[in-house]
Amino acid sequence: MFELKLSVLDQSPISKGNTAEESLQQTIELAQYTEKLGYYRYWVAEHHSTNGLAGSSPEILIGQIAGATNHIRVGSGGVLLPQYSPLKVAENFRMLEAFYPGRIDLGLGRSPGGGPKTRLALTDGLEKPLSSFSRQVKELQQFLYGEIPKGSAYFGVTARPDTSCQPETWILGLTARGARHAAVNGTGFTYGYFINPDHAEDTLQTYRDKFKPSTRLNTPKVNVCIFVVCAETKEEAEKLALSQDLWLIQVEKGLDTRIPSIEEAENYPYTEKELKKVHHNRRRCLIGTPEHIEQKLKSLSKLYQTDEFMIITNIFDFEAKKNSYKLISSRFN
Repeated sequence: MFELKLSVLDQSPISKGNTAEESLQQTIELAQYTEKLGYYRYWVAEHHSTNGLAGSSPEILIGQIAGATNHIRVGSGGVLLPQYSPLKVAENFRMLEAFYPGRIDLGLGRSPGGGPKTRLALTDGLEKPLSSFSRQVKELQQFLYGEIPKGSAYFGVTARPDTSCQPETWILGLTARGARHAAVNGTGFTYGYFINPDHAEDTLQTYRDKFKPSTRLNTPKVNVCIFVVCAETKEEAEKLALSQDLWLIQVEKGLDTRIPSIEEAENYPYTEKELKKVHHNRRRCLIGTPEHIEQKLKSLSKLYQTDEFMIITNIFDFEAKKNSYKLISSRFN
C-alpha cells in the first residue's frame, strides 16, 4: 500500500453572515494552515455569477496563496478553458511559474462556468463550442511548452515570460469523455467524486487505458476530489455536515448559495423529496471520525489506484473546517 498524499480543493465558499472579502481571507488562512499540516496541493475553483462562492478568478487567487505560503503546490481546479484563449491562459500560468517556480499546477475544466448568459458574457458574445476543448488543451500545452508546430496558424507566437520549468497540467472530469481528454493530451486527471461518485472506476480505467505519454508526463497520474467532514466524534461530524447538506440542496435549486448555519439546517422544513436528495448527496461525502475517514480513504485509494485525494469541506463554521483538515491529516502524518 503506497503512502497517501492529501491535498485541498477550496471553492472559497461564503457562509451566511460573512462577506466575500472575509471568505477570500479565510482561503489564504486555510492554505497557510493546511501547508503546516503537511497537505501537498492547494487548488482553488472558478465560479461566476453566484453569491455563495467568492473564487471567480483562480489566476489571481493562486498568486495570493503562493505568496502567503512557502512550499505547498498551488493551482486551479480548474480554469474553465472553453471561455478563454489558450495563449492567454498559458501566459497567466507562465507568469505564476516565474514567481513561484516548481509550485504551480494548471488544472483545466470543460464547464461553461455558469448559465448561457454568463458564458456569453465571459466570451464577449462569441459562440464558442465546448467541443473545441481538446483542441484548446493541445494548443495551450503547445504554447506552455514552446511546441507550436510549423504548420500551425500560430507558429512564431511565443508565450512569455520564459521560465526554467512549467506548471503541471491536469484535466478535471466526471465521465469517460473527460478522462479521454486528459489521456490523449498526456495530462494528469482529477476525478470529481464530490460531484459524481457513480462512475469513478470506469472513468479512471478509461484514462489509464487511453493514456498517451507526453514530454511532460510518462505515466498516468490520478487524484480524486471528495467532500469530507471530520470531527472527534461521529455525532459531531454529522452535525457539522448538516450545513453542507442544506447548502447542496440550495445550490441544486439555484437558490441562495451561501452556506447556511447548523441552526438553520436543523430547522429547515425538508420535503420528503429533499430528504431523499440529502441521502443521495451523502454518497458524495465521507463524514465521521479520523479513524473512519482514514479507513474509507485507504479503501478508495486501493479501489481507484490513486495515492492522492483532494479534500473539499464546505461547512458553515470555519474553525470547525480547519479542525476537520487537522484531524484528517493526523491519521496520515
